Amino acid sequence: MRNDPEVRQAADQYQLGLPKSPVAGSAGELLGRSSGSSLEFQEHREYIPGDDVRHLDWAAYARSDKLFVRLYREEISPRTEILLDASASMTSGGSVKSTTACRLAGLFATLAAELGARPSVLLLDDRRPLESVPYEQIDGLSQTPFNGRATLPELIGQNLVPMRRQSVRIVISDFMFEHDPQTMIQRLAGNASTLWVIQLLNEWESNPNKLGNRRLIDLESGAEVDLIVDEKTIDEYRVRLTRLQRDIARNCRRTHALYALAIAEKGLADLCRDDLCPVGMLRAT
Repeated sequence: MRNDPEVRQAADQYQLGLPKSPVAGSAGELLGRSSGSSLEFQEHREYIPGDDVRHLDWAAYARSDKLFVRLYREEISPRTEILLDASASMTSGGSVKSTTACRLAGLFATLAAELGARPSVLLLDDRRPLESVPYEQIDGLSQTPFNGRATLPELIGQNLVPMRRQSVRIVISDFMFEHDPQTMIQRLAGNASTLWVIQLLNEWESNPNKLGNRRLIDLESGAEVDLIVDEKTIDEYRVRLTRLQRDIARNCRRTHALYALAIAEKGLADLCRDDLCPVGMLRAT
């Protein structure tokens, strides 16, 4: 993907929206947002199971009867983990969604490599262990089969997703699977310095139209159902989709993560300008 024309053009125009201020240490190190060992207090957030109990603020607990941890500003090496949903649902509507997902992963990896951030792309599919693609091999992402059946929450729940502490973590998925957004986002954000969540849909998934009588096939389970895709069905779908997007966005805010909705057919250039820059994931060079 490094040699993909769209990726190359975007890489020339944008940089990662990470903190600009350098800190003492190795080249490429940046300031992170996590509970670290520095003495510079930053803010509070609600306690998440797995947090270091040494950072619990008991005075805040006494005032509110809720557990909070104190966050400190610390120095990190911005290792970049890109979690790419390689399940079969990423092929719904043809290849446009999977192709755009690979280009997004390639762009983030390229920009991270320019910072010396040691990026890798973890393919979320049915292989065990999951395949981690180093930056030097990301041109091979275009050959990803996107035929997995396991979902991101299942993989996390089985501890199959290696997530390194203090990494910059970027997740690219359609999130079109059964899950609890609160639990999933908390797990993803728990030990990361930065979490960015990109929900990538195709145009029909984002704004469906009437299809009449159709047999729908679940790309991951193979289950079939006969359904009349009429206005009523579409309205119910939109309510569920809106609720899902609202819950993901709300839980991202709670964990200081960034969330972006991206429509695959727009193309990488428009996604960068219209969707990723406004939320702060990218900024123009």
